Amino acid sequence: MKTDKIIIVGGGSAGWMTAATLISQFPNKDITVIESPSTPTVGVGESTLGQINRWLDLLGIKDEDFMPHTDASYKLSIRFEDFYQKGDGGFHYPFGRPIETEKLGIKELWFLKKYLNPQTPVFNYAESTYVNMALVNNNVLFKNENKELPYFDFQNDTAYHFDAAKFGLWLREKYCKPKGVKHILDDIKTIEQNEDGIISLNNEHKADLYIDCTGFKSLLLGETLKEPFNSYSDLLPNNKAWATRVPYKNKEKELQPYTNCTAIENGWVWNIPSWERIGTGYVYSDKYVSDEEALNEFKRHLDKKGSDYSNTEFKNIKMRVGIHNRLFVKNVCAIGLSAGFIEPLESNGLLSVHEFLINLIKVMKRGDKISQWDRDSFNLTCRKFFDNFTEFVALHYALSHRDDTTYWRDISKKSFYEKRLNDENLKLDIEAKMLDGEYYNSKFGVHCITTGMRYFSIDFLKHNNSVDENDKMKILLRDKEVNKWNVLCKDKTSLLQFLKDNIHKNA
Repeated sequence: MKTDKIIIVGGGSAGWMTAATLISQFPNKDITVIESPSTPTVGVGESTLGQINRWLDLLGIKDEDFMPHTDASYKLSIRFEDFYQKGDGGFHYPFGRPIETEKLGIKELWFLKKYLNPQTPVFNYAESTYVNMALVNNNVLFKNENKELPYFDFQNDTAYHFDAAKFGLWLREKYCKPKGVKHILDDIKTIEQNEDGIISLNNEHKADLYIDCTGFKSLLLGETLKEPFNSYSDLLPNNKAWATRVPYKNKEKELQPYTNCTAIENGWVWNIPSWERIGTGYVYSDKYVSDEEALNEFKRHLDKKGSDYSNTEFKNIKMRVGIHNRLFVKNVCAIGLSAGFIEPLESNGLLSVHEFLINLIKVMKRGDKISQWDRDSFNLTCRKFFDNFTEFVALHYALSHRDDTTYWRDISKKSFYEKRLNDENLKLDIEAKMLDGEYYNSKFGVHCITTGMRYFSIDFLKHNNSVDENDKMKILLRDKEVNKWNVLCKDKTSLLQFLKDNIHKNA
């Protein structure tokens, strides 16, 4: 199968991220985006993870290029509140790498600290292990060009809060179209196909490769090619969301460099501070609560936070949680919501878009044609990534000890080990992690979640009979270093002022 001519069906952030990626890597290919003039985008993916920096670097996009046009701010962490229990004090999962040096010891040292002082709160784990937390706690940011703050890499240890719809529009107007991507406004009324896949759209638009970016509808892969869809509701309880935007009351204080996630009666609420306003939404399960009551629960939460929603519109979103068996079938490849969706927890909405696109580039760069091996390789890589991240998100529910509503009681009774789509391999993966502490030893931040949820998979009780004095000294040294980091950051520029000085200069 050739890939000289490519049609992307659907705009939004997924469609224009796809077009931008392909035109950046294959400038000689004929690339067209066909976008419905009447279909609205979902537009809730306003929080990103650090992996987006690799994608932005690939496309040569700098912060100052897109951030002023997309209500963007910087993000250094994700905070989780009341997931373990109501009033649990919360904890962070910061970006960057945990600090491990011969002088200060490894991250496991914190568990000895916890053993020696049982009153040490779990949120102290991130503060002791990630230098980013000094920035977060003081609500400041600076580029650290002189390496004043050790271990902090501005380029790699930051991500973004932004308006996903505006990001798609910026990519369309400022990146894709100037580089030659064609844009057609049209509704797809007919899809012609044969045994090799799709032949044309509306008997008019023809291509070698069709990319499905039609959202949950999955018009090409799902509706046309009938590729089976696997629901992940056995692991993830939520299928609906109310979303809105609220104004700042005290921007200096409320514009914070992290996404906040608060568990409430039948799900959880996100809080995403972008430049102009706060994006917020309630992710819930309609098995336990009606849409109307969920909206009331959401409003009660906003009332507690003092948010003014009197002039805001609430948007109800039905989520299709799961993934298709295959994402690349015949001459159709799905990217974004049309491929699969986990749920908004851990800011993964745009994550799968740019990670799947990087996988697509890998197979397309092998040559001018696509073989079945290439399709199978793409499908396997994307499914493995998706399943691993699904397991990670499910962990936030599996480790909860909440029992204050039927929703949380049912979650506490659910076996996340036994019921996993009858997938014996993944089941054994979960078993291994339960037994040998792999969750804690992960190179990613899974250990922040397990520690925050009181699942101490490192046996710190082994120090009961013999405490290494050298380790005690390292604990003291690390605490002194943490204090130095906070003192250093205390008088630095606030995040609001940093954005005014470097990004939103005309604000």
